[in-house]
Amino acid sequence: MLRYLFGWSKLPRWEMPAGFEPATAVTVVIPARNEAANIAACLQSILQGSYPPALLEIIVVNDHSEDATVAIVQQIVENARNQTSLVQIRILHLADYLAPQTQVFAHKKKALEIAIAQATGDLIVTTDADCIVPTGWLKWLVSCSLQQGDGGGLVCAPVAFYREQNLLQYFQALDFLGLMGITGAGIHLGFQRMGNGANLAYPRALFAKVGGFAGNENHASGDDIFLIQKVARLDPARILFLKNPQATVLTEAKSDWRSFWQQRLRWGTKNAALPEWQVKLILALVFCCCWSILLLALLLPFWYAARWLFVFQIVVKAWFDFIFLREMCRFFDRRDLLRWFVPSFLLHIVYIAGVGTASIFFKKYTWKGRDVA
Repeated sequence: MLRYLFGWSKLPRWEMPAGFEPATAVTVVIPARNEAANIAACLQSILQGSYPPALLEIIVVNDHSEDATVAIVQQIVENARNQTSLVQIRILHLADYLAPQTQVFAHKKKALEIAIAQATGDLIVTTDADCIVPTGWLKWLVSCSLQQGDGGGLVCAPVAFYREQNLLQYFQALDFLGLMGITGAGIHLGFQRMGNGANLAYPRALFAKVGGFAGNENHASGDDIFLIQKVARLDPARILFLKNPQATVLTEAKSDWRSFWQQRLRWGTKNAALPEWQVKLILALVFCCCWSILLLALLLPFWYAARWLFVFQIVVKAWFDFIFLREMCRFFDRRDLLRWFVPSFLLHIVYIAGVGTASIFFKKYTWKGRDVA
């Protein structure tokens, strides 16, 4: 945790160059499955942004939605046409690009591939249909990508939760802020490269150069991290973290335990396939640490010495988690989340041990009404 804190402190805060006027054509790709409750707000937040409309294209890929997602997007497309908007908005249907009886394991990766193949923008930006983006979002991403030169870099930018209403959501909000700090520090120090597809940008040419998602089609999750690690093998210097809270994409945390469990199980099933051994080692260390705390708790009635070991582990883990999360909450102006640190800390131990174990032995889960195995 101290290494992450050091890396985060040394990571320069990215500031948009004074008078920056973008000239890069951007395509925003949004895979969507059963997102009728969210897709309109997502699209409106992008359309209300400050990026030049003539340089912006939005592609929504409908992944076999069974609700009103398609109708809502079509209405927004029609409204844009009637207002003679310069923004190009299109909807593609994944079913139109799959042969009958085709078995697809990674629907989101396939949706992204199809959209990117038809994109006109030089820079691909991905987000999720349940996200809200800030006004200057695309300017931040473009300006950061261009700093790398050589056609631009792959930009990992912050994602955070908002509008929390219960302990589970406050826990996820704290957990995610910590994940953003770990992501930024790991990229800056060059030993760990991760990112979140809800706020990711990369040159279309770079996506083609590394072969897109080829080789990872059998993993339903990981459209973001597998691509990032492919780019890392090509040229680690082309991976950037955009450290500025104004570039943060917002989404709502899972509100119930079942959907939370399914989401985290989906994330956990890809861990064994991660190519960077440093990432897998750190995940294993955290997993073992949490399990050791739980096992010591079970031994408390039978082994006196276990009490001191248990207290030692709890105090050490709590202290270093707290100083790291305090910095993340300060940076993202979410100090209110620290009130939930103690219950979130305890929940985190059980969560890491439980989901980590389940992801090793159980590869089947349900996601957006679709069984994945």
